[in-house]
This record gives sequence, structure tokens and C-alpha cells, in this order.
Amino acid sequence: MTAEAAQRPRLIVGITGATGAAYGLQLLRRARAIGAETHLVLSPAGVLNAHHELGLSREAIEREADLAYAPGDIGACLASGSFRTAAMVIAPCSMRTLASIAHGLSDNLMTRAADVTLKERRRLILMVRETPFNLAHLRNMTAVTEMGGIVFPPLPALYLRPVSIDEMVAETVERVLELAQLPGASPQAWQGLRPAQA
Repeated sequence: MTAEAAQRPRLIVGITGATGAAYGLQLLRRARAIGAETHLVLSPAGVLNAHHELGLSREAIEREADLAYAPGDIGACLASGSFRTAAMVIAPCSMRTLASIAHGLSDNLMTRAADVTLKERRRLILMVRETPFNLAHLRNMTAVTEMGGIVFPPLPALYLRPVSIDEMVAETVERVLELAQLPGASPQAWQGLRPAQA
């Protein structure tokens, strides 16, 4: 490994079966574009949803990452805190995955990697997808927040007047990358309201 490769920030990306596979795909593409090394865990339900929403196979999604791991590969490097990463983002994050993280189950590589991210005091960002929330969802989000995680529902910034779904997804992903503290993220900054023209 070259010195340059060794200095690339590592980002773990999880993709679950919640709606919004486009967020995970865009996150992988943008993270690579800004120089991050991406490590992907794609759940079986995430594969089904990516096929339904984007028409993509597991192989097509995995090609967007530097390295991809099977969810059952609990012995992978991501399962250890000694494998240093900048952050982990689950995009999208299902309510099942949220619950597993909130209760520390570590029942597969994705939830184990999230548990490691929390215990090592690294950034964990969960792009939770469900509406409306029930009390279990809210309590699990509170628990993850109390543990140091960041709950980030991918709500569009309509004040930026996006003209397409792709534009909404892209801007949300830029905000997440900035929150993950990855150099090169470039979300649009709010410039304030302009005076109405006569």
C-alpha cells in the first residue's frame, strides 16, 4: 500500500432494505470522488430494494465500493475497533437495523461495525427511513443519539429549490459527507432570504 493510499479516510457504508437505495449509491460514488476509501456492507433486503428501485444487482452496487463484505462475515476487519475508520453511514437505515444498533445486538457485520463505531467514539450516521414513526422507533432513535450516534432522516432541503430527485439525493448526501467530516464534501450553504423584488 502506498503512503497516499494509507492516508485516505475510510468510510463504512451500510445499505439496508429501507426505501432510498439511491442515497447509498450516491454516497459511495461521492465518497470515492472526494478521495475516501469505501467499505460496503449490503444486506439481502438492501439488494432486493436496490433492484426494485434502481434496477441494480448486488454486483453492480458492490462495484461502486473499494471493498465489499457479506453481512454474515462477522470476522471481517470492520468488526474490530483496531481497524481505523473516519465514520460509518447507513444509507438508508431500516427500523430493524436501527433497533439492533440501539440494543447492541451486533447480530451481523453491519450492526457489529456500527457498534464498533460507537464504542470507538467515531461518527455513526443513520439515514433512517420510515414514516410515521411509532414509539419504538422514537425510543430507538433516542437510544442511539444518547450513545453518540447521529440520526439523519434524509429530508430534502426544499428551500434550495431542487428540480429533480437526483438533485435532492445529491444535496442530502453532501450534507452527510460533511457531517462525517470528510474533506471535499460540498453542500450548498444557505445564503439567507433575499428581499422580495417589487
